[in-house]
Amino acid sequence: MKRKQLFRCYNHNQKTMKTSFLKTTIIPLITAIIVGILFTVPMGLGDFTNIVATLLIILSSVIIFGKDAFKSLGLFNFKDQKRHFFTYAPLLAIALFAFYAFVLLPGVTFLTGQAIDYSEFKVFEGNLPACAVLFIFIWVSAAFGEEIVWKGFFMRHFTRFFGDGKLALVINIILFGVLFGYVHAYQGITGQIVAAITGMILGFIFYKRKYNLWFNIAVHGFFDTIAVLCMYYGIL
Repeated sequence: MKRKQLFRCYNHNQKTMKTSFLKTTIIPLITAIIVGILFTVPMGLGDFTNIVATLLIILSSVIIFGKDAFKSLGLFNFKDQKRHFFTYAPLLAIALFAFYAFVLLPGVTFLTGQAIDYSEFKVFEGNLPACAVLFIFIWVSAAFGEEIVWKGFFMRHFTRFFGDGKLALVINIILFGVLFGYVHAYQGITGQIVAAITGMILGFIFYKRKYNLWFNIAVHGFFDTIAVLCMYYGIL
């Protein structure tokens, strides 16, 4: 009788280990590969690549974490974040955009000798309807989408695998900052470097906010809102 119980217990433990390995390693790895393909292989998705990647990551998180899927991505305690979302985040976004426009962009342009490519944004100059649509799109695709992809998924899973010790944290922030810059190839080498550094700053903010994604979403969204206003007035 004891042997049968031990055998059943052993089989149960084996199944639990296999299920755990599948959920914590295999599914995140497959998701990361598919997301990588979405961003590197032309698939005709265009500006909707972020949205497709985000939906895929949410589905993956539901499979892995069930009812805690959104919490696993850093989307938790929004009520506690409300004040920061609507007050501190906009102020930080203004400061970050000022740094971007007056320090980072001129500095990187000087080093590369190449102006950032804003040609894709010319269509929004003086075009209020287009800017209104873009405003909604950037909050869905960039603020929510990019932050869920690069911070909620990649950075959080990196932390789960390697922890958040000093070395792991530096690698985490730099690695996904660089990859974030890479997907901005349409802005030229200057745009890629600037986006990479901006991504690293947002990564550091994510860490300092104890991996709560709401504040990052707000900073990213308000930053891009300022960018849309600059596009409308032809400043960018």
